[in-house]
Amino acid sequence: MHITSTAISLNVSDVEASAEWLRKHLGFTVAMAADGFCSLAHESAGVNLVYLRAGLPTFKPESVAGRADGMLVVFTVDDIDAEYVRLRSEGVDVVTPIELSPPFASGGR
Repeated sequence: MHITSTAISLNVSDVEASAEWLRKHLGFTVAMAADGFCSLAHESAGVNLVYLRAGLPTFKPESVAGRADGMLVVFTVDDIDAEYVRLRSEGVDVVTPIELSPPFASGGR
């Protein structure tokens, strides 16, 4: 199998606001968009993030057409402390403290 691209699709209440947040704060660009849909790309992310408006009648399977609750999308960056300062200076409400995962938790950042 040859995979040509990868995307993570999240069901959200407000596609436009969600996409704007990624554009403004993380530098994503819109790859494709339509009513209730936006696919965003970043040159170094290696994955597109797709936002779908929750409850779209075209979403299949219908049993999972609700919001994307309980999902984490994680980006690894070169300098987490600098990114934290930058995001806070842009007015981002950081709701979870910085937490380093292995192999970084042993002291390296």
